[in-house]
Amino acid sequence: MENEYIEEKKYLRAQKKIKEIKGFYWHLFWYLAVNIFLWVSIFINLDVDESFFQYGHFFTAFFWGIGLFFHWLGVFGKNIAFTKDWEDRKIKEFMDKDKFDY
Repeated sequence: MENEYIEEKKYLRAQKKIKEIKGFYWHLFWYLAVNIFLWVSIFINLDVDESFFQYGHFFTAFFWGIGLFFHWLGVFGKNIAFTKDWEDRKIKEFMDKDKFDY
């Protein structure tokens, strides 16, 4: 009974993590799609002597990029340092990969 409870909690945590990762990738997709659309629109509508490389043309990408970075940090940044938890997970990962019978 206790083991089922632990497995269910693991499953729910994994499901939550997958939802967070999917949310980040959708955020990244829309960031790229919208900014590419904006840049193409700006490029098409440039005057003859106007330069594409102006601060205003990259305003949205820059500030939205800051938000995207913090979203990434929230999803993936928890294990950004080599913590004891990270070390334990990597040891388990390598032990699982090494299925050599002695």
